[in-house]
Amino acid sequence: MNALGFLLTAAGFLGGAFLTSLDPEQVRWGLFVPCLMVGAVGVYLIKSSSLKHARSEETLATNRADIEESLDRVIAGLTDLSAKKEEIPPYELRFEIDRRFRDDLERFADARHSLTHLYGLQSYADIMSAFAAGERYLNRVWSASADGYVDEACAYITRALDQFTAARRELDLAHAAAPISA
Repeated sequence: MNALGFLLTAAGFLGGAFLTSLDPEQVRWGLFVPCLMVGAVGVYLIKSSSLKHARSEETLATNRADIEESLDRVIAGLTDLSAKKEEIPPYELRFEIDRRFRDDLERFADARHSLTHLYGLQSYADIMSAFAAGERYLNRVWSASADGYVDEACAYITRALDQFTAARRELDLAHAAAPISA
């Protein structure tokens, strides 16, 4: 269905573009409107197929697992980093952050849209608010490390850990309040 949607969208666009290029002074509305409608049907098919995929049980289960695993790995990594922050040279913290967290943060971000389908918009906002703050603090650690601000880098590791822990707590609350099927 998705391929058909793209085909109809392309056909509608190309047909409309061709018709408008025939005469720069006048548009042949009797032919242009059907092209527009074909394109609109194509867009509808693409959107409905995309929504169906986003709400499928398989996608939701996979994304939920990705969200939980990546968040747990970030928390574990930050806990470890917090314990060893005095041992790591300040200018090396940024490389450690890239090595430890980049993949998990990206994985979480790719799967985050399923939170709305699983738990609702308010839970999405609560989880993402804490997650985004944690990510900002982690970026602050990276920047402080690059600039040589050792005390600031160390302080923001703890703040980032607190925020990611809060995000995990919000995720657990949302899961506990969700219907059985989530």
